[in-house]
Parts: sequence; structure tokens; C-alpha cells
Amino acid sequence: MTARMDAIGIVVSDMAATLAFYRGLGVAVPDGTEGGPHVEAELGGGMRLMFDTEDVARSLDPDWTPPTGGGRVGLAFRLPDPASVDALHAEMVAAGHAGELEPFDAPWGQRYASLRDPDGTTVDLYAPN
Repeated sequence: MTARMDAIGIVVSDMAATLAFYRGLGVAVPDGTEGGPHVEAELGGGMRLMFDTEDVARSLDPDWTPPTGGGRVGLAFRLPDPASVDALHAEMVAAGHAGELEPFDAPWGQRYASLRDPDGTTVDLYAPN
């Protein structure tokens, strides 16, 4: 039997803030789900991005505690061109989201920038140069 990855799950401390962040990146999060304990968004290609509250994590494992130190998971969003990286990064920061790395031309041939979601997950934006 071969396993096939079809979802990425993130435990969140504030569902509404997290969903607003990912909507700002263009993820099609269903409307009216901000108060739910579990939310799924289709990413295309058979993949889903799933969000669970800390209460859901504790219901599965009573000893669960939020990780500290960050950097455990990173997500990356491809954009069509370098100008789109600059524009989306600026929009997200203007909306109050945390910028991590200002847009720059990376030595590996991409326009690159990073944000932090409300729980500190690194979210990269990139496009081929």
C-alpha cells in the first residue's frame, strides 16, 4: 500500500485571525467558518489545508501543548511574477500581518519574501525572476 499526502494541518490559537490571514493570501476558506473548531480549505490538486483550534488538539492528546520556538513548519505560495511578490507582501503587511523578510532577489533566481501567520508559522512568497 502506498500512502498519499492530501492535507496539511495547522493548530491555531485564533481561528478568525488565522483564516483572515490565509484568505489574504488567496486561500479559498469557506465563509462563516471562523467560529468552528475545524476548518478545511481546498488547495487544488487534491490537497487541503486544515486548521484546528488548540482545543481540538487537546481533545486528541490531553498532554498537547503549543510548540515554542517556531520554525517547525513553513508554507510557500508561488506567485506569477516578481511584482506580485512585492504587491502581496505589501498588502499583507498593510493589513496588519507580520512581515518576516522584505522582498528580495534571491541568489537561486527567485523574488522572495516571508510573512508570519498569527501563530508564527513562516509563510514564504516567491516567483521566478
